Amino acid sequence: MEKLPATTTAAAGEDELKRRNLRNFFASIRYSVEGFFAALKHEPSFREDFLFVILLVPFAVILPVNAVSTAVMIASLLLIMIVELLNSSIEWTIDYLRPEQHPLAKRIKDMGSAAVFLSYINAIIVWVILLWPSNTVWERLSDWFVS
Repeated sequence: MEKLPATTTAAAGEDELKRRNLRNFFASIRYSVEGFFAALKHEPSFREDFLFVILLVPFAVILPVNAVSTAVMIASLLLIMIVELLNSSIEWTIDYLRPEQHPLAKRIKDMGSAAVFLSYINAIIVWVILLWPSNTVWERLSDWFVS
């Protein structure tokens, strides 16, 4: 019988280590929370995005729109934070691997920044479409404040 290469044996051993149980699940949650607070602590752009989301989510909730519209508005805001986290991760990785200036490193970082920009454009488009004056939201808002 042929002996398996060491890499195959190591990969099989890793599968055993990756089995999920409740302790792993809670550890994953803890790592996620630590990552969130690390971004708040070390990333000014993420703090700005977080403040933006904190200010607009209550507005999305109180607007007289249906639940799906509210969910889409909030999702468009959360997408900004998700993309910012990914962009920050990419930037930190590039800085770690190649601290010196390099044209490709700049291109990678610029592309991440473009992704954040597009997520903002997406949120603006979603909010404008859902709050467009021809939409009944403005009538419902005026009825709400007048009565």
